[in-house]
Amino acid sequence: MDNLSNISVIKDILIRHGFTFSKKLGQNFLINPTVCPRIAEMGNAKSGFGILEIGPGIGVLTNELAKRASKVVAVEIDERLMPILDETLAEHKNVKIINADVMDLDLHKLIAEEFSGLDVAVCANLPYYITSPIIMKLLKDRLPIKSITAMVQKEAGVRLCAPLGTRDAGAVTVAVDYFSKASILFDVSRGSFMPSPNVDSCVVRFDIDENGVKANDEEFFFKVVRGMFSQRRKTLVNCVSGSLGLDKQRVLSAIEKTELSPTVRPEQLTMPKMIAFADNLMAVIQK
Repeated sequence: MDNLSNISVIKDILIRHGFTFSKKLGQNFLINPTVCPRIAEMGNAKSGFGILEIGPGIGVLTNELAKRASKVVAVEIDERLMPILDETLAEHKNVKIINADVMDLDLHKLIAEEFSGLDVAVCANLPYYITSPIIMKLLKDRLPIKSITAMVQKEAGVRLCAPLGTRDAGAVTVAVDYFSKASILFDVSRGSFMPSPNVDSCVVRFDIDENGVKANDEEFFFKVVRGMFSQRRKTLVNCVSGSLGLDKQRVLSAIEKTELSPTVRPEQLTMPKMIAFADNLMAVIQK
């Protein structure tokens, strides 16, 4: 069905199925006909690729993905949308809909079962309230995927894709940068949705980076990173010693081993220096 961004068509479908929007699930359906084709084109939806879609809604983006990719598996948490998706995607034989919460799924198993022989990418129009948890699950699970392309709240997109060392960068920025190369593809106005949210959105893309420098203990590294940005106006030694409950001299010893200034602030560290500091701090603690 190619006219799924037409307001009259959407309203007719929703009325016939007795569907009402859920604020709890952050449901906003795209009505701008130019957006989904761009997401599909820029999100690796092409022959030889399987696309894992999260939150298909009524299938506006799914339709565009299915036209281009070899296979699409869409995960939708709202059971009420199942009959709607059966109708709107009936013409596509390369689409499978799974009614589940993506946070509860074994995505390694799903990808292995559904996308054998294909490269895999993720596309999603993410609810604002759970954007970061979903993205971090996709990244930290080290899934065999090439990229993640997602619609997110603009403020969140700026934070996720901020260059390290800038004011917008934080712990989540470091985590994204650790696993991928992030970029904002284009902005999407609030008027592109029904119902219209109170904020604008943007489409971001994370290209998975498997070759970057990695920490010796990733769980400890991210614990340190969260501590580093918990009180970012303070020096690194004060942030980390306070948040992790460590003796300042031990933290200073790790800072010295990393060849950093004792007065350095967290936002001044590059990714290699953050990793080196966390590794050196662990070594100091374990002595």
